[in-house]
Amino acid sequence: MFGLSQSQWIVIAMVVGILLGWQAPEFAKGLKPFSDIFLSMIKSIIVPLLFSTLIVGIAGHGDDMKKVGRLAFRSIIYFEVVTTLALAIGLIFVNWLQPGVGVQLTAGTGDEFTALAKNAPTWGSVLTHTVPTSFFKAAADNEVLQIVFFSILFSVALSKVQGKSKVVMLDFFQAVSDVMFKFVGLVMAFAPIGIGAAIGVTVGKSGLGVMLNLAKLVGTLYLALVVFIILVLVPVAILAKIPIRKFWASVKSPWLIAFTTASSEAAFPQAMTAMEKFGVPRRIVAFVLPTGYSFNLDGSTLYLAIASVFAAQAAGIDMPLGTQLAMMLTLMLTSKGVAAVPRASLVILSGALTQFGLPIEAIAVILGVDAIMDMARTSVNLLGNCLATAVMARWEGVLDTENPENANPPVVA
Repeated sequence: MFGLSQSQWIVIAMVVGILLGWQAPEFAKGLKPFSDIFLSMIKSIIVPLLFSTLIVGIAGHGDDMKKVGRLAFRSIIYFEVVTTLALAIGLIFVNWLQPGVGVQLTAGTGDEFTALAKNAPTWGSVLTHTVPTSFFKAAADNEVLQIVFFSILFSVALSKVQGKSKVVMLDFFQAVSDVMFKFVGLVMAFAPIGIGAAIGVTVGKSGLGVMLNLAKLVGTLYLALVVFIILVLVPVAILAKIPIRKFWASVKSPWLIAFTTASSEAAFPQAMTAMEKFGVPRRIVAFVLPTGYSFNLDGSTLYLAIASVFAAQAAGIDMPLGTQLAMMLTLMLTSKGVAAVPRASLVILSGALTQFGLPIEAIAVILGVDAIMDMARTSVNLLGNCLATAVMARWEGVLDTENPENANPPVVA
């Protein structure tokens, strides 16, 4: 309409939402149902889209467990290296700019956050949580990692089946996959309205003043994330021979969705579609992207590094480098389960502060600007995971950005 792209409509919706939140906050807060409707529609897509694409990608193209295992091993290595670099950059910036110095912690016991800390995941609980007790319960709760685990086992089992049963199942899931990608297109037509409403509600509730309060903390995070992109993601793309301009053109729309809604789920279907059009095989997109949402949260891990040391600075606690490194190691392990935990980053942060004897009241201060920081870290999570799919496809020798249609050959029953 009017010759504008979807990304341009989203930007226009963002501007309108900010203006409404600023000039008519009560009206903007009343737009929340439109934001909720958009997020609910997105969530309804995730399970059928992910389940069908993984099955067709693995069972339909003759992949065996050896190929899947190799992709998983390479992905985990990549995730660990990149998230460790994110933690390091966060640690450097929070010690350099010291955003917590001079901040007054709010009075209070911090009991509400202590309760959250008790629910912080361990490495063992993350592994256990990966295996669903019921596929239908996992689907109802949108437990992405559990869906991936079940889908892989189902796909490998289906690949071992011969004859009519395999043909029928592959035809069915191919049809579901085709329909769901069209479904994504219909839902995304509503995206500008849902996104404009979401950002309008945020500004209407907090006001533009939220950008000024604790500006140094917000600025530290944003600057660190920009440096992370320049010093880590861009060189990775260059080393993997990823055409950066074409890549950005592909991920710009889902990135905007992630930034404005602060929701990885909201951008997930569009990101899958974008990376497939970029030239990444569907089987790799369907495996790496959702797995990355649990193991490759670059923005969230960098944020955790800054927020945890910020708490020590705000309390006037001199934390030695050795203790900071020990905390970073803890965060590197516990943050892997962050996507599967309600109030994700808050829970992980509460656990880390409690474990290292830092004032948990600092979370109350951080919450004042958390919405603004959440937008940045979520969008970088999305960007990092999209790049991971392209890098894995290049590593596997199957990335074809010149002829994207060749990346997804016909299904073989």
